[in-house]
Amino acid sequence: MTRKKKKNQKNLLEVPDSEKMKILKEARENLRQQVVEARLWKNLLEVENLTINGRKVYSGNERLTGFSLERNF
Repeated sequence: MTRKKKKNQKNLLEVPDSEKMKILKEARENLRQQVVEARLWKNLLEVENLTINGRKVYSGNERLTGFSLERNF
């Protein structure tokens, strides 16, 4: 995982409570998505053959095809 440097970093001690809650909610959701993605990739690495909707997308050492993961941060 790479970290992106935010241009407009804010001091949470100086931010209003409503904005703090929004920032914390977004951070929590981003972390949750990263955990889900990490678990998915861990499980994918453990399988020998992967079939999704009846279509074989991975087998042994072949390249993973027909599968994409989209992250909107």
